[in-house]
Amino acid sequence: MKLKKMDKNVLITGASGGIGYELALVFARNNYDLILTARNQAMLQKIKTEIESDYSVNVKIISGDLSTHDFPQQLADILSTENISVEILVNNAGFGDYGLFYESDLVKQQEMINLNILALTKLTRLFLPEMVKNKKGRILNLASVAAFIPGPFMSVYYATKAYVLSFTFAIANELKGTGVTVTALCPGPTQSNFSKAASVDGSKLFNSKIPSAASVAAFGYKALMQGKTAAVHGFSNKLNVFFAGLAPRKMAAAMTRKIQEIK
Repeated sequence: MKLKKMDKNVLITGASGGIGYELALVFARNNYDLILTARNQAMLQKIKTEIESDYSVNVKIISGDLSTHDFPQQLADILSTENISVEILVNNAGFGDYGLFYESDLVKQQEMINLNILALTKLTRLFLPEMVKNKKGRILNLASVAAFIPGPFMSVYYATKAYVLSFTFAIANELKGTGVTVTALCPGPTQSNFSKAASVDGSKLFNSKIPSAASVAAFGYKALMQGKTAAVHGFSNKLNVFFAGLAPRKMAAAMTRKIQEIK
């Protein structure tokens, strides 16, 4: 069987683990065919086999590095050539880094900006026109509670998520009346490989009980289907975002530093 040509197709980036993988399972349970992309071809193949065995859906995998300049367009071209439409785009791929900015690896910071911001923007621009034309579509952008505050020791990561949130609100406003919605999912610390990859395991952020990637994915799916523009996961995160909005940014940065500092 092949993927549906006109609808019930969802493209998920960063689908080889964490929230991206759990979102793939949620969409599969809701009878969506999947287009999954990540760098790890072997893991994508394993997930494809698992999902097609467990659910009556089709899975197409396309491996590649979205932090590179060309891959977003290549991905869109592959789907266009095969006449596969994307009804739902999930911009999940992203990563963080920990440390003082002036000591950081500049190449890694650039790759983070390319993936967290540029790839997300490109994919949105590439797939949005067809959604508007069809008067049907949804986009889920993975932001974070980090989007609402400055983040010492993870300055670039927090800044990229602020971009994602602002970008989502802006285009959601532009898309009113088109039949297309855009949602920013804003989780806090989550059980995934993120903390290890970002070298932030030792901070207080990840020392307390944190939610599973599956619970975040289920929450994000529901918010997407409800057409919400922003969805903050968890009551404590909602409170933190509320009070962060009341505090001066200098104070918010100082508070975030105290929480994130690894001693």
